[in-house]
Amino acid sequence: MAFFPAHICLLSALIGALAFPGALSASESARHSLLAGLGRSSEDGAEGGENNTPRALPSGVRVLTDVAYGREARQRMDVYLPARKVTGAPVILMVHGGAWRLGDKGMRSVVDNKVARWVSRGFIFVSTNYTLLPEANPEEQAHDVGQALVLVQSRATAWGADATKFIMMGHSAGAHLVALLTASPAATLQQGARPWLGAVALDSAAFDVTQVMAGRHLPLYDRAFGKDPAFWRRVSPLHQLSAAAYPLLAVCSTRRADACPQAHGFEREAALLGVRSTVLEQDLSHREINQSLGLDSGYTRAVEAFMGSLDPTVQQALLSRPVD
Repeated sequence: MAFFPAHICLLSALIGALAFPGALSASESARHSLLAGLGRSSEDGAEGGENNTPRALPSGVRVLTDVAYGREARQRMDVYLPARKVTGAPVILMVHGGAWRLGDKGMRSVVDNKVARWVSRGFIFVSTNYTLLPEANPEEQAHDVGQALVLVQSRATAWGADATKFIMMGHSAGAHLVALLTASPAATLQQGARPWLGAVALDSAAFDVTQVMAGRHLPLYDRAFGKDPAFWRRVSPLHQLSAAAYPLLAVCSTRRADACPQAHGFEREAALLGVRSTVLEQDLSHREINQSLGLDSGYTRAVEAFMGSLDPTVQQALLSRPVD
């Protein structure tokens, strides 16, 4: 697996040691934080320590940076488009992770391999920020993501996209947010969004927030979800799941104790409602599930098989030859 540079791992360990007083021993705190830096922990994943410096775009890709979908500083998105003119392109709306309090739309693990893979095949790839803790809780963050979706759909035709061919995707905390919206689309549709095709949730361990909070858990969950059981249910994809939910693929790391059980629990509840939910287990770290998606691999092709099953236009784009 790919390791962070040593100085970033050390920084993660120091931050973790400060964040866990009273909950774990000092040695356990450092261990959890170090594992977070290596992408093995629960929702944290050390997203905030990643290199986010500008880099060259792949050939045949152009980008619109910091497109605003609201007035707040974090309500911005980057839109990656084919350099050539396209019409009716499918869209992937990507939501970064970072324990609901860190992360950025420009992180390389969020963007690079996905843009290189899919924009070259005619997709439009949108990576969005959202207001972070403590300024906004996960319920408000989900509203931000819905607001971003509304903006992109409203500009779809101008950008050469099809407003009805949207797939939501998120990693870690971002996976929780897109799962929450996809499990119960009504609130987002009331914001003015059009229905989307489905979602890909990359390694969330928070499908059942009530279960997470009732058991032994890392302090990062307390920061995100607080102490109110009613709030836990409101931001729990499993508890908000309805028969109107859209299809969802839950990718989970078998290297973690919590992610796959949570994903399978959601899958079982969805089946009872006649909702399509699929779990894709991967022997990859939390970070690798995000960063390696888009590389030419069996993992990427399995995700693409789900995406292609959602709509013929998406399938056709996935089968097309990359264009520089």
